[in-house]
Amino acid sequence: MVKRTSHGDALCGVARPLDAIGDWWSLLIVRDAFDGLRRFGEFQRSLGLAKNILSVRLRNLVEHGIMETRPAADGSAYQDYVLTEKGRGLFTLLVALRQWGDAYFFEPDEARVVLVDKETGSPVQALELRSQDGRVLTPEDTMVIHPPPKASRRQPPSGRKRAAKTTGKS
Repeated sequence: MVKRTSHGDALCGVARPLDAIGDWWSLLIVRDAFDGLRRFGEFQRSLGLAKNILSVRLRNLVEHGIMETRPAADGSAYQDYVLTEKGRGLFTLLVALRQWGDAYFFEPDEARVVLVDKETGSPVQALELRSQDGRVLTPEDTMVIHPPPKASRRQPPSGRKRAAKTTGKS
């Protein structure tokens, strides 16, 4: 297996979380957790994923604080995988990905899963990025965030300084 490059020291808020959720299986596990799945076997049946791959992905999600294990709610010897607050924070990202996928990967009349508001039964409104004053923002309305001065950069946990790749893009 090829060792993946870590982005843990990146200054970019897009790159850094990819260590935790940078493969499709991890996001699909999180999606299924939002849909109420909790057990290893439930995730495996839903995703059709090999046990060894699922085990690695779940361990990674737990190590990154996105999920935690708890004793099974039914009192059995099994454990449940539950989203943490950090994991629940991925909800907006998954909704955005779903809406982007609906817009660009389905034909207009093609059947698809629809995310609905439980209270009203209506489809969820499309997400919008808004400015502080409420204007809808497009990519042209934002600017590249410049990296902070070197003195404020986070040091790697080991204390060794690594060269960080920064493009200034986010």
